[in-house]
Amino acid sequence: MSSTKTQGRKPLWIAIVTIVAWLAISGVAGPLFGNLSSVQKNDNADFLPAQVEAQKFANEYKAFSVNANRELPALVLFVGDVTPEKTASANAFLATLANKPLVDIDGKKLEGVDKTIGDYLTSGQQLFTFPSQDGKALLANVPFDNSNAAAQLSNKKPALPAVVNAIRFYSDEFAKSSGFETHVTGFAAIFADLFSAFGAIDSTLLLTTVIVVALILIVVYRSPVLWILPLLSALIAESLAGAVIYVLAKRDLITLDGQSQGILSVLVIGAATDYALLLIARYREELHHYDSRFDAMKTAWRGVVEPIIASGSTVTLGLLVLLLAQLSNSRGLGPVGAIGIVASMITVLTLLPALLVVFGRWIFWPKIPRHDDKDEKLTGIWSKVAQATAKSPKKFAIITTVILLVFASFITTLKATGISTTEGFTTRPDSLIGQDILLEHFPGGQSQPTQILIMESKVSEAIAALKSIDGVSSVVPEVDGQVIPGQPMPAIKVINGKVVLDATLNVPADSKEGRNLVPVIRDAVHSIDSESLVGGISATFYDVDVAAAHDRNLIIPIVLLLIALVLGLLLRSLVAAAVLLVTVIVSFVATLGVSAIFFNHVFGFAGTDTGFPLFTFIFLVALGIDYNIFLMTRVREEAIKIGTIAGVTKGVTVTGGVITSAGVVLAATFTVLGVLPLVALAEIAFAVAFGVLLDTLVVRSILVPSLVHLLGPKIWWPAKNIK
Repeated sequence: MSSTKTQGRKPLWIAIVTIVAWLAISGVAGPLFGNLSSVQKNDNADFLPAQVEAQKFANEYKAFSVNANRELPALVLFVGDVTPEKTASANAFLATLANKPLVDIDGKKLEGVDKTIGDYLTSGQQLFTFPSQDGKALLANVPFDNSNAAAQLSNKKPALPAVVNAIRFYSDEFAKSSGFETHVTGFAAIFADLFSAFGAIDSTLLLTTVIVVALILIVVYRSPVLWILPLLSALIAESLAGAVIYVLAKRDLITLDGQSQGILSVLVIGAATDYALLLIARYREELHHYDSRFDAMKTAWRGVVEPIIASGSTVTLGLLVLLLAQLSNSRGLGPVGAIGIVASMITVLTLLPALLVVFGRWIFWPKIPRHDDKDEKLTGIWSKVAQATAKSPKKFAIITTVILLVFASFITTLKATGISTTEGFTTRPDSLIGQDILLEHFPGGQSQPTQILIMESKVSEAIAALKSIDGVSSVVPEVDGQVIPGQPMPAIKVINGKVVLDATLNVPADSKEGRNLVPVIRDAVHSIDSESLVGGISATFYDVDVAAAHDRNLIIPIVLLLIALVLGLLLRSLVAAAVLLVTVIVSFVATLGVSAIFFNHVFGFAGTDTGFPLFTFIFLVALGIDYNIFLMTRVREEAIKIGTIAGVTKGVTVTGGVITSAGVVLAATFTVLGVLPLVALAEIAFAVAFGVLLDTLVVRSILVPSLVHLLGPKIWWPAKNIK
């Protein structure tokens, strides 16, 4: 008896030490995770590789201005009848703007912040207004210094939203006294609203995710306490991953943007909870076979460690392939997501087992599993599904395949050609309202012209060619000094025999129409001067789109090959690997087709970000294969004992509940991304949530079992020892 107790004490103490160690790790990681938003980079210009033309232009342009590539314009728009007196009054107001202290949108001084608006603007710039041709609006360019605007205030908040809010307050105050309506727009204001949206990641997104997962786990386990352990493990995994990413991003070893951080939260909590569901389900099953909870956990752990590691490794490898991407934000998402998945695996395979054995069987209350040698019976809804596919596998295989192919046929309507910054919000912040009103009175590209670096001797010819392009409203050379209304025009700036031309477009610089003009402009000026370079916002967005297409075409085949290798090694079968891979690919294409229907006709989105297909592929194919891995590893385990046909039926029955629960959890966590008012995240949220449910409820439950029934033992080829 004492020997048994002694044997029980050792694993108990190991579990306790493991828990204490994890709590210590969490204590260190928590504060670092809390500062994760401070190392975000959300500027598209930082995402381009050095060899593309827009980046080459940016490097060359540094010689033309001390503020080259640093200016981020905020446009203060005053709408109303314009008179010389009102113009003079607006200019007088703008002359004092830089000296005003930072306040919030309601005019309250920011606590602990002793800065003025001018501390974040480019130095030496005089602020003044330009009247619109219709005499109904005044426009002022307030140029932010990019390097300062990206900094943090002393209260740990990003500077850009705070400065834009201050400008909005003071401008509104002036406008009310002068008979104007005012809006602050331009890229600085749009990015400020973007920063504010990403600011909800640390609070709103994480809190909503936790609440959603907690509710689902309570329903799944029907226990008032058990749900706490997997959720706690997931949160500690999130904390660990965030701390590691913070340290790496702080040292510029990886790039983190708001989208990556938002995806990290749902990815870690979703994946960790999925792995936890698999472990707990197997542990509960084994508690019926063992008197000792430690022996039950040992058997359960051995049963799930291989599929969890295989599943996590598949997702990790798929994400790490993103390191081959040209775009730095895609490259950043790779290690960010991979770190999150590895943290999830480690936490669930170490901390969660320790927590479960320390708390004992009572944690499952009120349905406490007893040592009664109870086996999983082939009864219930999943038994009916398994029996149905076993009875008519050809019928179910054909029906599900036809449905998936019909969905997939709508992929041709997916508008994955990029969206403008203003189309990227699901709400209407002031910057977007201002942008729409701005277009009623000024050319769309007024604040961000497309810029052309060209030989001085070719300037006249280039200007004539550019003005002939439909969509270009004006072309002027940059001058050596600031253009001030009513004063003589400064001389044209010439550096090393080259001049920069500013081509103002009729459309917003970041719009699809603006991007489409870039190759036309480049063809025109390259034919005049083969060494000319075209840059600016429109060119940057265009080159980002081209790089995204390159990344998609390069990475998707490599990820598919890696997944096939992992599946082949895990299942020891080439046929099974091929079958599973094909089903997930078909599911992915079907998801894109359904997404196109909903984006175009239900949500009314203008289109999708060019990176949407790649990100959706990475998450859906890598994560979708998880459920097939969970199923087929159990089918193989059972097939070795009772044969393939009976093994499929048993495998579907005993894994049906846990895999469905895992799919619902993962779908729900990605759906939570929709709480942020950003179209790109809402689209990823819908596509991944729908795709995961499609994989869980159709592909894994019906299509794969039907195909295995049709193939029989051939599914394990080249293995010959499974009947």
